[in-house]
Formats: sequence, structure tokens, C-alpha cells
Amino acid sequence: MSLRRLVLLRHGQTDYNVAGRMQGHIDSMLTDSGRAQAAAVAPEIARLAPDLIISSDLKRAVDTADVVGAATSLPVKLDPRLRETHLGEWQGQTVADIEQAWPGAIAVWRSDPAWAPPGGESRLEVVRRSRPVVEELDDEFADGPDTCVVLVAHGGLIAGLVSAMLALPTSAWPSIGGVGNCRWAALARRDDHPRWRLAGYNVGAGA
Repeated sequence: MSLRRLVLLRHGQTDYNVAGRMQGHIDSMLTDSGRAQAAAVAPEIARLAPDLIISSDLKRAVDTADVVGAATSLPVKLDPRLRETHLGEWQGQTVADIEQAWPGAIAVWRSDPAWAPPGGESRLEVVRRSRPVVEELDDEFADGPDTCVVLVAHGGLIAGLVSAMLALPTSAWPSIGGVGNCRWAALARRDDHPRWRLAGYNVGAGA
């Protein structure tokens, strides 16, 4: 085992974040503040000396990852499996819109990782498509030197994937909160204790 550290970085602020609208797979854009957040976090990530950067292929993540890649002199590999939760009919809507059309559904969604918005994905489904990214990295670096990989992704995916990598029961997943824009979660492990452990959560300069 040589994949020692995973850094899961959320993208910078977007126009949809500012408007309070659900993004999901909508290709929203970084705001000026979001670009500034990416510029601020990039040297912090560079100090972690990553060996590889993989990003969701949604533009808000790609634009954030490109800034980090420039600071680390690393290319950015894109992987659509790191996309945010597909929110189905909720995409583009505010929480107030959703509460009006589906009373009580937001609370159910936040409390039950197996529940999916109409036409969308559950958190369990998001983890099923994203966790193989980490498993493939384990295989790729199995016989190499200690490796640190940065995954640039989205708040919902990061919370779900961290919960799964820590082997938390699904009933505990809602206790893992979101991460701010351009903040990150860090997972680490050792040879003598190969299970992933939480090394940091919601860390960094982002808001």
C-alpha cells in the first residue's frame, strides 16, 4: 500500500452558490470570489506536495483544479465519476422552491443517504460511482512510493465519499457536514494501520 493521503478539495464559489440554487450536474461558473478562493488555496495545496490531481469534469471544478495544477506544476486529469450528486428535478431550484413543491423532502434527503430527489441520485449512488476512483488509485500505486492524490470535486460528493472511506454506518453520514468553497477534507493511513482515518475536515483558506 502506498496511497497514503487523499485530499478532497471543493471547488470555488459559483454564481449558483451566490443565488442559493442547487447545482448538481448544471455547469455553473466560478464567480470573481471563487477564482480568488482558488488562487488562495492553490499554494496551500502545493505545500502538501501532491503527486496527482484528478478533477470532476464540471467546469467549476475544472477551473479550480487548473489553478491548483499551475501552482503544483501538475497536469489535471478529469474524471466524470467525481461529479456532484445529480439532483434531478431539483437542479437549478432554491431550497424554498423545493420546499414549496415537495414539502418536507429536503429534510428527508438530508437525513437519509439512500433517498434520492425525483429523477436524481442518492448519496449512496454517488459513492458507488466515485469510490472506484480511489480503488483504482490503490491498484495504480500499490508498489510505488508513498503517494498523495488531490481530488477536486463537490460538497455532496466529498461528504459522502469521506463517510464511506471512513466506514461510517450510513445512519451516521448526515453528521458529516459540508465543506466550504475551496476548503478540503484530508484522509490518511499508515502501513501498520491501513484503514483510512480523518486527518482534517473543512480545512483551508476558502469561505
